[in-house]
Amino acid sequence: MSRPSRRQAGTTSLEFALIAVVFFSVLLGIFEFGRLLFTWNSAVEATRRSARLAVVCNMDAPRVKQTFREILPAVSANDISVDYTPADCKTLGNCQAVTVSVSPNAPMFRLNVPLLSTQLRLPPFSTTLLKESMATGSGSDQNPDCL
Repeated sequence: MSRPSRRQAGTTSLEFALIAVVFFSVLLGIFEFGRLLFTWNSAVEATRRSARLAVVCNMDAPRVKQTFREILPAVSANDISVDYTPADCKTLGNCQAVTVSVSPNAPMFRLNVPLLSTQLRLPPFSTTLLKESMATGSGSDQNPDCL
């Protein structure tokens, strides 16, 4: 086996460096895309769960927002809106539906890539559910999610 000539010395290192930059850039992109999808899924789940608790448990808006932030703490309570239909139903006790939504201006995801570190704003998420009547009383009929 012949030895490489002196002119070829270091070419392997240079080729590795060029390929490694591309490989690790793609690898970091895959990781960040996975985090983005996880955040997206968390936002969908947070709006769904918050709306579900609001219609089943007669919860007030601050408690619904707290439930949302337990799943997705990156969103502030000011960016979450809880709307009851009709608007005055909380005082009258005849709510028909609840909508939980996140403002489109809420920063939910931050890229962790050097030179590109920025906040991304995901599209608005919203869930509307019709009012349900579940056992929210006391004793064995108490819904454990309503505690």
